[in-house]
Parts: sequence; C-alpha cells; structure tokens
Amino acid sequence: MEAINLKNIVAKEIAEGYFSKLIHSERMTFSFIEVKAGKALREHSHPHEQVSIIQEGTFQLTLDGQPVIFKEGEIVIIPSNVKHSGLAITDCKLLDVFNPVREDYQKLSQ
Repeated sequence: MEAINLKNIVAKEIAEGYFSKLIHSERMTFSFIEVKAGKALREHSHPHEQVSIIQEGTFQLTLDGQPVIFKEGEIVIIPSNVKHSGLAITDCKLLDVFNPVREDYQKLSQ
C-alpha cells in the first residue's frame, strides 16, 4: 500500500465551479472539493450513499426540499436516492465520500 498525495492529483470540474481531486478505492469514492462562494449545485440524486464533511467554509445543503446550513467541521449523511442540491455560502472545501464507487467520477479520473 502506498500513500496518495493530494498535491499530485489534478482537480477535475465535476459541476460548474466545483473542482474535485478524486480518489477511488475498491468500494468507495473520495471527492476533495473546492468551490467559490455563490456557486450552486443543481438538484440531483444517485444510488450512492454519500457522507459530506465541511472542511472549511459554510455550505447550504437542501435535502428533499429542506435547506440546512452546514459549517466547518460538520458532517451530513445523504441516503441513497435522496434528492439534494447545494450552495456555497462562502468559499468552501468539502470532502464527499460515496459508497459504492462513483463510476461516473472514475471516468473523469482517467
């Protein structure tokens, strides 16, 4: 097993204004995201369970139509197939972890 250095990973734009460094294990995808204040993420859903960690900043996550503000150090768990959207209130750094692997993100990593 070798260490992975995020500095060596090129960020990919996974949604407009959302730049991610992607890492995939056998069963999970890790998405280290940087986003500028004011950038919105359209409503969507996916079969993957998602854990979102706000590493820096303030982020509004809307789950099933209910907006909630999350701040640095807070974690939210998004169940499979739940509609959600987002808005960076400030510049943010987020870590999203998905299970199972996001195959669409794997394609971006190639």
